[in-house]
Amino acid sequence: MAVEGDLVQMGALVGAGLACTGMGGAAVGVGHVVGNYIAGALRNPSAAASQTATMFIGIAFSEALGIFSFLVALLLMYAQ
Repeated sequence: MAVEGDLVQMGALVGAGLACTGMGGAAVGVGHVVGNYIAGALRNPSAAASQTATMFIGIAFSEALGIFSFLVALLLMYAQ
């Protein structure tokens, strides 16, 4: 009987670890957004100020996906 409980907990922890890979995707997304903003700002410095809000919106959407994957990982670990 104890083995079944251990297998369930192991599966939950492995699933939580796999769900955390979404946070890596969010980090790549934020890096892509900011990198493209910097490249555009270097090409046209006068337009950089008007693109800052768009950059922060892109960062927010990318980070939201990371937060969602973190919440899924927490649910897998603690909701039994």
